Amino acid sequence: MADPAPVPPSSPPLVLRGRELGRDGRAVRPVVMAVLNRTTDSFYAPARVPDDAAALAAAERAYADGAEILDVGGVRAGTGDPVDEAEEIRRVVPFVAAVRAAVPDLLVSVDTWRAGVARAAIDAGADLINDTWAGHDPHLVEVAGAAGVGVVCSHTGGAVPRTDPHRVEYPGGLLDDVVATLRRSAERAVASGVPRASVLVDPTHDFGKNTWHSLELLRRTGTLAGLGFPLLMALSRKDFVGETLDLPADERLEGTLAATAVAAWLGARVFRAHDVQATRRVLDLVAAVRDEAPPAAAVRGLA
Repeated sequence: MADPAPVPPSSPPLVLRGRELGRDGRAVRPVVMAVLNRTTDSFYAPARVPDDAAALAAAERAYADGAEILDVGGVRAGTGDPVDEAEEIRRVVPFVAAVRAAVPDLLVSVDTWRAGVARAAIDAGADLINDTWAGHDPHLVEVAGAAGVGVVCSHTGGAVPRTDPHRVEYPGGLLDDVVATLRRSAERAVASGVPRASVLVDPTHDFGKNTWHSLELLRRTGTLAGLGFPLLMALSRKDFVGETLDLPADERLEGTLAATAVAAWLGARVFRAHDVQATRRVLDLVAAVRDEAPPAAAVRGLA
């Protein structure tokens, strides 16, 4: 009998507020982080939910579809109209409190690079701060640490918030730069008081990168999973998927799910997704192939 095919090791489990995500008894599945943007100009139109009632309904639907985390953003990642700190707080913080009250089992992440927004969101009940712009505000991680909530450490190659990459190069090697940056940022987060199991690392596809860079990081998921921290992959409908297939944002679902399956097999732990139900199904299948979770209804040949 042939030896079983080796299964790549996964990154460590994610724990937020003392709760290990993705575990149901002995079954372990990757975690879905649903995207909800409180803006009118996000790159993917269905994720734009500025209306309060519609946004709360979207949060409830994401939880019903299998999301364990809701990532709430108040500012478009790319270039666009200015949004100051007060306006970002107005868009995000009351909504965090509303989700906390309406869907208490759904953990809430806030996508911000501003320490002031992070502090207000944590006071409203946020469990995780998604620092997409790689420590641009050095005080943000200190705010997360003081509160004991989770934080996402990202890699942008030094890009500043709301800028698009232009002829980005990594003379010392992309992977080495990403690994060194994420390791350094994660250890700083731990030193600032964030529990180690609540520190996620994110190679941050597209940010400070061209499509070749993002594809290389997808191939190298296994190396990133070996950093010793829960690995977040934010792949959903991104430009590298679109450019690889020459498709606009609203036609990138299949490409996103293919990239998701690759990253899940190679050990990523958390997936930021616009399409929660489809992502949940892909991740459940990968978990079964990895023999980390059973099939949901295995009756063929047994009944």
